[in-house]
Amino acid sequence: QVQLVESGGGSVQTGGSHRLSCVVSGFSGSYYCMAWFRQAPGKEREGVAAIFTMGGTTVYSESVQGRFTISQDNTNNVLSLQMNGLKPEDTAMYYCAADCAGLRATSATIFGQGIQVTVSS
Repeated sequence: QVQLVESGGGSVQTGGSHRLSCVVSGFSGSYYCMAWFRQAPGKEREGVAAIFTMGGTTVYSESVQGRFTISQDNTNNVLSLQMNGLKPEDTAMYYCAADCAGLRATSATIFGQGIQVTVSS
């Protein structure tokens, strides 16, 4: 059974940096697409960043473009999200996802349990 386990959540001040990691287990191959999504209270889940294994193409939402970087360590099956220049509006539960087709939340079939990131002003 495939499992995605996020780590690295916590609290950070505005302008600070934080790094999230997601370990993929139970799957010996690689997914065409992996991504990070987030969901703030009262809002829909939104795509933040995605990476396509073939060629390493990355896509970002406009709200994080230039501040966040998604990367993948295929050797250790770890997906990461480096977040710089954090803003209070980045506060949300962040989810690692696999078997996706980009930033549409409905395109992903496997999600982790989520991890909280809180940015204080």
